[in-house]
Amino acid sequence: MKVKLGIVDTTFARYDMAKVAIEEIESMTSKVEIVRYTVPGVKDLPVAAKKLIEEEGCEIVIAFGMPGPEPIDKLCAHEASTGIIQAQLMTNKHIIECFVHEDEGKSVEELIAICEDRARKHARNALRLLFERDWLTRHAGQGLRQGHPDAGPLKH
Repeated sequence: MKVKLGIVDTTFARYDMAKVAIEEIESMTSKVEIVRYTVPGVKDLPVAAKKLIEEEGCEIVIAFGMPGPEPIDKLCAHEASTGIIQAQLMTNKHIIECFVHEDEGKSVEELIAICEDRARKHARNALRLLFERDWLTRHAGQGLRQGHPDAGPLKH
């Protein structure tokens, strides 16, 4: 029996990070069934993630969002993040937030690279939470980053 993994994303985003994550997951395992749910914007992500858990039986969800660069976009991202945390606590399931803010990259190419790196790494992290939690423990405190190069540990 396959474990259900939820993917929730938005039409507001300017890059399809969910597609990248799905490709990464499918290249790594056949142990999961992916259930995708697309919503208009980031503030719609919490309820969609909760529905994937409660109504579709997903064991974990990755929530993809791409807030814009304006102050209102940052506020909406914060509200969405707060809602995602609340949905995690209500369902007792992990919802990995994978947001890329439009002003993170200095160019379109850099922004795409951040989106792809973050989506792939969060996809791997979701699989590790499902099947290989000890990997995360072995790498605790190592300054691992999603979307950017790893920072490394402060001390070995």
